[in-house]
Amino acid sequence: MGRLAEERDRPMPTPRAAAQDAAAGEGGTQVDETARRGRGALSNAAGRFEPAARVLFDDGWQSLDDLPPFRTQVTEERARTVITRNQSPDIGFDRSINAYRGCEHGCIYCFARPTHAYQGLSAGLDFETKLFVKPDAPELLARELAQPRYQPRTIAMGTNTDPYQPIERQHEITRRILQVLSDFGHPVAIVTKSALVARDIDILAPMAEKGLAKVAISVTTLDPHLARLMEPRAAAPHRRLATIQRLSEAGIPTAVLSAPLIPALNDSEIERILDAAKFAGATEAGYVTLRLPLEIADLFKEWLVTHFPDKARHVMALVREMHGGKDYDSTFGKRGRGDGPYAWTLGRRFEIAAKRLGLNARSHKLSTAHFRRPVQAGQQLSLFD
Repeated sequence: MGRLAEERDRPMPTPRAAAQDAAAGEGGTQVDETARRGRGALSNAAGRFEPAARVLFDDGWQSLDDLPPFRTQVTEERARTVITRNQSPDIGFDRSINAYRGCEHGCIYCFARPTHAYQGLSAGLDFETKLFVKPDAPELLARELAQPRYQPRTIAMGTNTDPYQPIERQHEITRRILQVLSDFGHPVAIVTKSALVARDIDILAPMAEKGLAKVAISVTTLDPHLARLMEPRAAAPHRRLATIQRLSEAGIPTAVLSAPLIPALNDSEIERILDAAKFAGATEAGYVTLRLPLEIADLFKEWLVTHFPDKARHVMALVREMHGGKDYDSTFGKRGRGDGPYAWTLGRRFEIAAKRLGLNARSHKLSTAHFRRPVQAGQQLSLFD
């Protein structure tokens, strides 16, 4: 407790974006509230690979007042492959699909934000407003699955950006991907914060009957005010619970994911979230603690100081206590759970509540037994299928 008390007494570190603002005088990287209305990040600092920092500067003619609000821009991206593979020992899947880069939900804590730097863009507001879509993803997927050497294992969707973010309504890339997976009899596990997943019950329910589909709904908080601040364009908490109910009633195995748990901000809700999700029909549950790699640390601290100035020092002290005195520890096995007494307490609370409710009593294992490569036009039937 001595180190924790020392952390609480230490001045709150200045986020890098705020430091740039101070150096720039008026303007800087922070964006006026009217221009970023409905967004999660407060600033738009240049990506970490860029040779120069980008700041706003008022030349005395109030030119900053004329800046337009941030609008969502969508760019088509032509990829060569669509299945991403990983060998991370603390992740329960080895392959995933992300139909979109960037995410309009605008969750301030999203660990995918730093990936926008590879596009020469900011992890801040650019991540929420400059989106990339892969329109040929379903065709690429079908081509990869049809390869004779392909061996089926569960494909995860929603592990980086949300497959059901708002632009999915227009582009329907995720729906078309699910149709391909259904045609091939390939298992899929989905994580989302969106009620839009219920649109695809007509595909998911028949897949679930064969053990080919399961869905996890992320419920970060039951407080609508906190949800609006933290994840401004994601579905409201009551909509997510209603979605759990719709999916479970359709026979689709549904889990609740309490992620991320943020010390002194939403971790007090663990038991209530699990209670509500169980009542709605969830059969499994999981959690992840707050992760602050790279640019996310600055963005989150900037957001925290702005919206919760009275809690900011305490929250960050607990975060560091869970990561060996640092904002983030990327060590496998610790990055999503944390370490130390506080992290241990969160884990035990979650386990006790889940056991009390009968969550995770039975795990829904997906099957690869139905995998088949559809016969293409002009292709002879195999005698060995």
